Amino acid sequence: MIVEIDRRSGFCFGVINAIKSAEDELKDSNQLYCLGDIVHNGMEVERLEKMGLKSISKEDFFTLSNCKVLIRAHGEPPETYEYAEANNVELIDATCPVVLTLQEKVKSSYSRHSQIEGQVVIYGKKGHAEIEGLNGQTNHNAIVIESIADVDKIDKNRPVSLYSQTTKRIEDFHAIAQKVKETTEPGVPVEIKDTICRQVSNRVPNLKKFAERFDVILFVAGKKSSNGQYLYTICKEVNDDSYFITRIDEIKKEWFEGVKSVGICGATSTPNWLMEDVEKWIHTNFD
Repeated sequence: MIVEIDRRSGFCFGVINAIKSAEDELKDSNQLYCLGDIVHNGMEVERLEKMGLKSISKEDFFTLSNCKVLIRAHGEPPETYEYAEANNVELIDATCPVVLTLQEKVKSSYSRHSQIEGQVVIYGKKGHAEIEGLNGQTNHNAIVIESIADVDKIDKNRPVSLYSQTTKRIEDFHAIAQKVKETTEPGVPVEIKDTICRQVSNRVPNLKKFAERFDVILFVAGKKSSNGQYLYTICKEVNDDSYFITRIDEIKKEWFEGVKSVGICGATSTPNWLMEDVEKWIHTNFD
């Protein structure tokens, strides 16, 4: 059986930096707190937990003092930094540079719109860590929309700056942007900021070509990964025999009946070692 891993899948540079920051710190310490899961992949979280990384909730964080805490690639709102400074919490800041730049843009827009009764609108998943960090730049006054249906929540008579969570589907953002422009009253300023990370969106054309080449596609990602859910839909659109798995024990042997080729791919939060383990499993069971 032919088995191939998509070499363009796997960690983006923001995740690579966060994991390297954790590993470097754990070389000299047997425990490090991380505010939330360092990456939306349970298998990678388990690997780092064995090294001493401990994921904590936001509620846990606001009880800590005199310790070190890693901020993952998704970023954090200003109140996290304020609490850390007041309570002698040393932050190891691994916020993705793309997210950090976006936070600065959102903060600047909010400051400007506060003077003209404008609105900062962010397209993304409510409750997602990146959205929480972005909304924090507006004192949590941004309008967060999850779909084109939510555009009705925007006041059509007030200026708008529209941003996006970095990992959202670019086609959906463009559709939302078009509706915002169409529904806003004539003469009212509308600013569209395409802030989707090209590390994600640029994978789509390659992934489509990759998924077309194989009888079966195994897409490996964590269930919490927004990026993973998006990229999996791309595979499914071009190859109906695409299966979403988080770990090896979810693979079903009946998927491979009469199959001659298998492609393995994943999200920007999927470790290469996990995709390689899937490849070994297939060779062990079908060669």
